[in-house]
Amino acid sequence: MIDLSTNYLGLKLRNPLVASASPLSREIPNLRLMEDSGASAVVLHSLFEEQINIESNELDRFLYDGLDVGAESTTIFPAVGDYAIGPDGYLEHIRQAKAAVSIPVIASLNGVSRGGWVSYAREMQQAGADAIELNVYFIPADPGSCSEEIEKLYVDLVTEIRHTVSIPVAVKVGPYFSAFANMAQRLEAAGANGLVLFNRFYQPDFDLDALEVKPALTLSSSSELLLRLHWAAMLYGHIHSDIAITGGVHTAEDVIKSMMAGARVTMLASALLQNGIGYLRPLRNQLEAWLEKHEYESIQQMQGSMSQKNVPNPKAFQRANYMKVLSSYAVK
Repeated sequence: MIDLSTNYLGLKLRNPLVASASPLSREIPNLRLMEDSGASAVVLHSLFEEQINIESNELDRFLYDGLDVGAESTTIFPAVGDYAIGPDGYLEHIRQAKAAVSIPVIASLNGVSRGGWVSYAREMQQAGADAIELNVYFIPADPGSCSEEIEKLYVDLVTEIRHTVSIPVAVKVGPYFSAFANMAQRLEAAGANGLVLFNRFYQPDFDLDALEVKPALTLSSSSELLLRLHWAAMLYGHIHSDIAITGGVHTAEDVIKSMMAGARVTMLASALLQNGIGYLRPLRNQLEAWLEKHEYESIQQMQGSMSQKNVPNPKAFQRANYMKVLSSYAVK
């Protein structure tokens, strides 16, 4: 019997397939279907810092000040009605989710500044969340902000969350740091039990007819996995925090590559949005079949086997492989 179990954030999971934060997790029946289809845990959709600030009327000043600049400036802020549920509703959703499923429920807190909104991490714990995924979605657009300030912002935020709760905390970050390996160690030192690689920063598009900047959402594909594999393989053995890979996980092969790079779990959102929640079932079956065909007894047996630490040629992950890759391309 193939053992697909893995450990993530101190949680014993039956397999490495975790339903990532997405609109699908807003509905309790969907969570039940995720569990029935084979998900080993679920990350709930995010509670945003802006939602909490709106409810506490902290955003009123910004909206009011925006009127002095122009009516259009108020449209950059999301309307309260655009959110499915507010902070109190989110906490109730955690309670209902815990009552509905037996798999771990991970709450998602999305924000970047330090402030009163961080206290909701404690309320998430009290509502029954098994862990918290801190989704730090921040685009440093101010030319006056230096890298040291940005990195300190991340570290301080993780430190504050860690001091607020006793349950495990994973940090979902983007790859755009000048020295990501060092940043990973600093986040671990600040109290991160896990790192989720990587946040997908959505890029706006231009509407050439209306001459407006408009939101654009493109679901991921397996081609996005390579960046995640690279850094998971580089970090494995150099940090103690668990590694999760999100973005680009669509096939059983994607899951296997992620495990071999050093990830403990893979998180799926786009694959479920494209193929339906039931896609978890054949994905799990294909994963088990691959392990059996290649004579693996367990998932844990392969974790980290293709990391920089364990491959015969560790320089393949660094500059030494750069010229080889370029010279290998044959111009037709």
